[in-house]
Amino acid sequence: MIFTPTNINSTNKFTVEPKFVKLDKKLLLLKNKTNGFYKDIFLYLCSMKIIFLDNDGVICLSNNWGSRNKKAQKYRAEKGIETRLSSSNRDLPVDCRLDNFDTKAIKVLNEILEITGAEIVVSSDWRFHATLEELGDYYTAQGIIKRPIATTSRTEDIDPQLWKVLRFRADLELERSIEITDWLLKNPQVTHWVAIDDLDMSVKYLSNHFTSKDPESDEKPGLTNFVHTPKSNEGIKQSGVKDKVLEFLN
Repeated sequence: MIFTPTNINSTNKFTVEPKFVKLDKKLLLLKNKTNGFYKDIFLYLCSMKIIFLDNDGVICLSNNWGSRNKKAQKYRAEKGIETRLSSSNRDLPVDCRLDNFDTKAIKVLNEILEITGAEIVVSSDWRFHATLEELGDYYTAQGIIKRPIATTSRTEDIDPQLWKVLRFRADLELERSIEITDWLLKNPQVTHWVAIDDLDMSVKYLSNHFTSKDPESDEKPGLTNFVHTPKSNEGIKQSGVKDKVLEFLN
C-alpha cells in the first residue's frame, strides 16, 4: 500500500506497509480459530485491555510543563552540584527529569483503570528519557494506580527507511500511529484498546494528509480506536474524553 502525502509532489512517494493501515482483521484472526464455549474460555484467559498513553497534553498539562527544571535546580542546589548550560539531566533521579502530572487528570485516569481493568502501554516520547522501570516508579509516585507494562517501539527500529522519510517530514502523528499498530500486531491477545494523545492520529486527520495510490482501496492510515485531547491545559479531563475511552474498552 503506497500513500502519497497530499502536500508534496508525486515524486516524493513512500511505502507504508498494509499491516500499519488495516488492523482489525489481523487482530481477530487468532480469536476466530475457536468457536462456542471454548472460544469464550479462550477470550477470557487471553483477553487484555490496553491504553496507549501519551503524557504531555493528556495527564501532564501545559501548566505542568517545565516543572522538571525547577525540581532539577532544587536537587542540584541541595546536593551542591554546579549547574552548567551543557549539563545533562541523565545524572538526575527520574523525578527531576520528568514534569509533574496533573492531579485531577490522574484521578480521571485512575477511574478508567479501575472501571476497565486496562493496562498501560506508554506511547509518549517520555519513553526516550526513562526506562520502563523508572516510568513505573514515577507513575506510582505521581499517584497512578498501575505501572505501565510496556512501551511502544521506535519507528526507526520497526522500519528504518520509512522512519527517515517521516522524521524528515516531521510526520509525528503517522509515526506514532505506526508504533502503536506495531505493538498491537505483536500482541494478538489484546481484545480492547484505545490510544489517548494530543497528537491527532485519527483516520479522518491522517487521511487528509495521505492518499492511497490505489483508488479502489478502502484502507486508510490512522487509528480507529483513538481519543484526541486537543486542549493541552485540560487533557484527559476534557468533557466527553473519559466516556469515549470507556466506549472502546468496555
